[in-house]
Amino acid sequence: MSQAAVSVRCPGKTNLELKVGPRRSDWGDRHLLDTTYCAVGIYDTVTVALKSPGRGFSLDIRGDHLGDLGQGQADMGSNLAVQALFALAQAGGREPDASIRIDKRIPVGAGLAGGSADAAGVLLALNILWRLDWPHERLEEVAAGLGADVPFCLRGGILRGRDYGQTLEPAAPGPHLLGPSMAAGGSGHLLVGAYLDELGTADVYTAFDTMGGNPEDDNDLQRAACNLHPRSRQAIELALRAGAERAFVSGSGPSVVALLPDLATARRIRNTWAESCAVDRIIAADAPAWPELSYTVSSDPVEGGQDHAGRREEPMGVPGPGGPALGTGRTPSVAPLVNPIA
Repeated sequence: MSQAAVSVRCPGKTNLELKVGPRRSDWGDRHLLDTTYCAVGIYDTVTVALKSPGRGFSLDIRGDHLGDLGQGQADMGSNLAVQALFALAQAGGREPDASIRIDKRIPVGAGLAGGSADAAGVLLALNILWRLDWPHERLEEVAAGLGADVPFCLRGGILRGRDYGQTLEPAAPGPHLLGPSMAAGGSGHLLVGAYLDELGTADVYTAFDTMGGNPEDDNDLQRAACNLHPRSRQAIELALRAGAERAFVSGSGPSVVALLPDLATARRIRNTWAESCAVDRIIAADAPAWPELSYTVSSDPVEGGQDHAGRREEPMGVPGPGGPALGTGRTPSVAPLVNPIA
């Protein structure tokens, strides 16, 4: 019996600008935010397949750098991808009988929204597998309940996020935020300095509440993140000295993003980061990026996150050259993706 699965290549995100306001009790003590999101081409691949009724859910996470996710005591129910499964099941009147496999490349606990990207991937996949055919706006209502970054991760590209980050609108960032390549409407090249250490988002915001931000930083959380993780500050300083257009902490950190004017600068930053041990991993990526979807029809069981053998894979909603116009997000699960496996 053939069985369908949907795979989503989910890009990480950074914040080209992040301004943090006061906490709001009506938002569960979240902070007021005004941010410019940018999806970056470091991808987790989330593959979802439906299971037989009553079989429940399974989660299989694979990767070389799983951090806390690789700990044996990790609670599957606390994983944001699993929470996305249950949230959409409740909203859509479905049973949460599905297998989720995540092949991780986005660093964990790094300020790159890896968990949010995985949750968005589950929502996009189930919207197809359950034949909900919901527009993005309706999916975003579910996504907003999971986390501030999840609605953006459904779309990718470059967008402005307001309120606690969940309210999206077109962005018009200036050249000083984008660098020349992205400002001209093309792809920007960047290096991400990643760490084995993780920073808890709540810990960084708590530190921010105490010390505030540096008005010279485009990311209000950078001062707090660097105070908790001094190697991030070192990596920023070294990248700027080596010729980076910009270098900054990504989100709540500790990862550092360096925007590159050319390959020679990329080599210099790689070398100086490696020689100084300022970072633990160096990942090259382009930006902006968008989610990419494909479906697989397999004659083998896919429950429990098993590998798919004898499969047929077809792309859905993959961005064309250059992607959408700057200041927009992609909507990969609307018209072209309605019932693709009917």
